[in-house]
Amino acid sequence: MTTEDAPLADLGRTVRALRREADLSQRELARRSGVPQATIARIESGRATDPRFHTVERLVRAVGGTLTVALPAGPASSVAPATAPTAVSAAEVTCALPPVPHDELRDTAGRRYPAHLDVWPVREPKDWPGAWWADWYNLPPPLWPLRLPPAAYERNRGHRDRRRAADRVRRDVRVRWVEGDGRPATAWRFVAELPDGTLLGELRAHERDLHLVYGDDWDWPRELVLDGVLVAAGHRRIGIGDRLVAAMAQRMDDRGIGLVRTVVEEHIAIRFLSACGFRVASARPLAMTLKRPAGPAPRPP
Repeated sequence: MTTEDAPLADLGRTVRALRREADLSQRELARRSGVPQATIARIESGRATDPRFHTVERLVRAVGGTLTVALPAGPASSVAPATAPTAVSAAEVTCALPPVPHDELRDTAGRRYPAHLDVWPVREPKDWPGAWWADWYNLPPPLWPLRLPPAAYERNRGHRDRRRAADRVRRDVRVRWVEGDGRPATAWRFVAELPDGTLLGELRAHERDLHLVYGDDWDWPRELVLDGVLVAAGHRRIGIGDRLVAAMAQRMDDRGIGLVRTVVEEHIAIRFLSACGFRVASARPLAMTLKRPAGPAPRPP
């Protein structure tokens, strides 16, 4: 295979992957490398099909990488006689960096989204930060005040760093059943932990039936009472509570328990449990409270 026929690296994809790994915009990479932003844009879009070697080297060095050029091992790598035709073996060019996960997404104008940002598809209003009505009004699509974009991203670096940290936690967290800590067999406890043992969440529940209450020998159906689900501050709304409830549901199936009850006091908790499959028990009265003003009681007239 001659050098003209050898496969070429997708330089645009490689530069986008480098930029994402370094968390740099095109403008920031241009400032670090000294390569004009317009040149970087042409390389990433594939319009600059034959950039200068020193241009590529400056881009790679600007993100802390190294550029290596090597011939394949074997007889083809030895120096050929001057009279012999120039030939090399086909070498596969690979990039050790993970590819940009949203490289296939395009905006309404057909352009790629910024490679260094975290882009996610917008399927419903809650996926888009611009949908201010998503958490307050359950509007049908014909009444949405704004048209949803195909995808969204966050430009604020602090928000982006928190989102990436949340993705790492979501990937690494593990849920396990706790036993051997002195609780009775009817008391349930699940914890969500990181590999280093950091506790991020906990679910507690207990079994209940008439046999446990009255001590008779009748085979009453058992049910479960959910005492609470707690998730550490800073790690909420990333699926930890949902995984704890899913682990509880799986153990219910294993133990033959088909019903779980709970008392909910906050609207946010109602929404969370509703998303996990819970339904409001309309046959039960609502919990109510009466708060008296502080201070001495008024004298009767």
